[in-house]
Amino acid sequence: MSYHDVEGLRYFTFDGLDDLNVDHAIITRRGGVSRAPYESLNLGGTVGDDPSRVRQNQRLVMSALELPDESIYDVWQVHGDVVVSTDGPRPNDQPHQQADATLTDRPGVTLLMRFADCVPILLYDPIKSVVGIAHAGWKGTVLRTAAQAVVAMQEKYESHPADLWAGIGPSIGPHHYEVGAQVESEVLGAFGQDASELLNSPNGKGQGVQFDLWTANQIVLSQAGVRNIEISGVCTACDLDNWYSHRDEGGTTGRFGALITL
Repeated sequence: MSYHDVEGLRYFTFDGLDDLNVDHAIITRRGGVSRAPYESLNLGGTVGDDPSRVRQNQRLVMSALELPDESIYDVWQVHGDVVVSTDGPRPNDQPHQQADATLTDRPGVTLLMRFADCVPILLYDPIKSVVGIAHAGWKGTVLRTAAQAVVAMQEKYESHPADLWAGIGPSIGPHHYEVGAQVESEVLGAFGQDASELLNSPNGKGQGVQFDLWTANQIVLSQAGVRNIEISGVCTACDLDNWYSHRDEGGTTGRFGALITL
């Protein structure tokens, strides 16, 4: 993983995608115009921030990365497993489609999603020239949204999972992610014997269970046939100077962006 500072903004890139010369970024919260409690590079338009500041933040990001602002394709993320593919950007007057993974094989389309503890998962097929992003909180992880994106790449673009590269980005780490009995039950049902690797009770049985989203999504991708997986290991709740954390900031905060383009 590498950090880059451009025009006052800071963003993270995966070493694997850098080696493959794929334009991508997971953008930190630094360098924007939003005020507290969203300071400063908030890209979330539904969290209570001034919409004009959110739009300005988006323009700052695209300018710093030398990408056209009108190239963006984004969706309304709803913690599900729907995957959509697109042949072009989303026009400003077109409503957002509900989905939690997006794909494209068209150069000039910038896929963008927004996060604050959930896991950003970037996908790239260097053979078929396809990119994607998946959004996975605990619900998306249990629903195996990343695997649904891989299946969609196979069906839509004839991708082979073994050819794919995947990056699991900054999100809340297991040491900060305590979950309740319902989530624990869902994880046990979804992952079976692998669940013991994902659920940890550091203070003893019945004293609070921590869920490892990073390893869970690595398992999801591996079982879908993906071999090349890079995990950032960056915890959003540990570093509020760089990242927004819905959990650590009490639910009122901004959203950082993740993008990828051919």
